[in-house]
Amino acid sequence: MSVKLVIFDLDGTLVNAYGAIVNSFNYTMRRLNFPLKSAFIIKKAVGWGDENLLKPFIPERALKKALSIYRAHHKTALLKDSKLMPHAQRLLTRLKRQGIKLAVASNRPTKFSLILLRHLEIKKYFDYCLCADKLKFGKPRPEILNKIIRRMGAKKNQAFYVGDMAIDAEAGRRAGIKTIVVLTGSSSGAEVKREKPFRVLRSLSRISFD
Repeated sequence: MSVKLVIFDLDGTLVNAYGAIVNSFNYTMRRLNFPLKSAFIIKKAVGWGDENLLKPFIPERALKKALSIYRAHHKTALLKDSKLMPHAQRLLTRLKRQGIKLAVASNRPTKFSLILLRHLEIKKYFDYCLCADKLKFGKPRPEILNKIIRRMGAKKNQAFYVGDMAIDAEAGRRAGIKTIVVLTGSSSGAEVKREKPFRVLRSLSRISFD
């Protein structure tokens, strides 16, 4: 059966916004007089949403204020320090020309996902964008993928999910759809392979849906 729907994760998969995340994270830490963290440590914490990004490094009493500071700064940081991953635009253009429906499934809040999609001029490619703040549970729970598949009117054997992290592979496995993981994000190859995705690639340029 031919592919009718491809669902993409955003950060680390289609978009490189790590610079913006690091800048907003350490801006927040400076404002609250907490220790700054290296880009490596921050990148490893990405993928679970902004609240979960901050939570391991911020006392619970300060988390609400930290999140407010982070989000206010991040609106501007995303416009300065985000870019498309190599080959992302070409891939989206090809799939759209083939008449395949495209969707985004992100743990990033909706507001910031839409900022990225508009700023990088790729919103036009997508038929639907669903983020974890619109659901009770985000990835690696499978609800986000299941809801998109239902919304798009596709069967699971007509859909693929493309992500960059072990939690993407886990979410796809739990949803029962073929998942391709591109090693351009914060998970190692070993972490990804433990979740047994359909395919593991080094670059979006190598991606195929067969």
